[in-house]
Amino acid sequence: MTTEHDTAGAAQTGPAPRPQAVRDPLTEAALFLVLTVRPGGEPAVRELLPELAPLRRSVGFRRPQARLSCVAGIGSQLWDRLFAGPRPAELHPFRELRGPAHTAPATPGDLLLHLRAEHQDACFELAGQLLERLAGATDVVDEVAGFGYFDRRDLLGFVDGTENPEGTEADAAALIGAADPAFAGGSYVIVQKYLHDLTAWQALPVEQQECAVGRTKLADVELPAAEQPADSHVALTSLDPAPDGTERQILRLNMPFGSYASGEFGTYFIGYCRTPAVTEEMLENMFLGRPPATHDRLLDFSTAVTGGLFFVPAADLLDDPPAPAPAAGVTDSVSTGSVSTGSFKTDSFKTGSLEIGSLKRSTTP
Repeated sequence: MTTEHDTAGAAQTGPAPRPQAVRDPLTEAALFLVLTVRPGGEPAVRELLPELAPLRRSVGFRRPQARLSCVAGIGSQLWDRLFAGPRPAELHPFRELRGPAHTAPATPGDLLLHLRAEHQDACFELAGQLLERLAGATDVVDEVAGFGYFDRRDLLGFVDGTENPEGTEADAAALIGAADPAFAGGSYVIVQKYLHDLTAWQALPVEQQECAVGRTKLADVELPAAEQPADSHVALTSLDPAPDGTERQILRLNMPFGSYASGEFGTYFIGYCRTPAVTEEMLENMFLGRPPATHDRLLDFSTAVTGGLFFVPAADLLDDPPAPAPAAGVTDSVSTGSVSTGSFKTDSFKTGSLEIGSLKRSTTP
């Protein structure tokens, strides 16, 4: 079956664009950094982009067994502040989703740095090198250190990422092809930080947990269709194929995180796709519902506290960025949309703090 990615490859006359390390396998450690860029900080970001690969090699050479990788994503408003000329066809701010019971908030973020390695020290060192070059130009508004948890399980006790596409299917799912040839080899990424109410979750019998997830807990087997609840996570994130029959998938590289001091435990969701529309439809099903389900049952135990959408350029574009935007075109660093069950509206957020107070869950579902 021909996919969009396959078609793009056939149409190219030169070498295929080199993607960033989107498809690298999961590691035992990850560091997620979301930054806002101060007005006037654009030159520092532009200067850093071609240095990402050399800096990654410099740190990785000293820790070869760590398999260090770095992926950079650029937000919609920042793209216009950095570059003149065309922009990725589907790049837009993350759209807040306000459902009948739960909300997926949109929070500040211009630049995403997704660092992965087998050892956290490699992520930490590379992050320090990158942030040193951005000193005075950016602010870190969210930082999450993820870790591998036993046999690829999340803190809810279920295996996470079982249905990820592999090989050429992963390329077709995650990488832009002929639909936007100027940005082929790139990807869109949506990130959300979820906090779990582990006390309430662990009070559920295993059978009820399995119904909320849609898979068995021990063996990680999807529940039979006849037994799959309409409000399970599996049911609501499984999409119909595209009109051409192509399966619509995303590449998830989620990681657990937690702190006993703060009492925060959760999952950092990060999903790559050739179009943000696929991930957005999954989130709409989860938060706004898909009849007969009003929302994803997992959301009664997992609260989304951040949300951002970024474009991940091909590595070649980072090495040789487009021409800079006119200096006079400085705009606010964050603009977000909002989707509710009744209407669509646009909100704005200030740069800097997430402005959501403590990220601890304050009530029991």
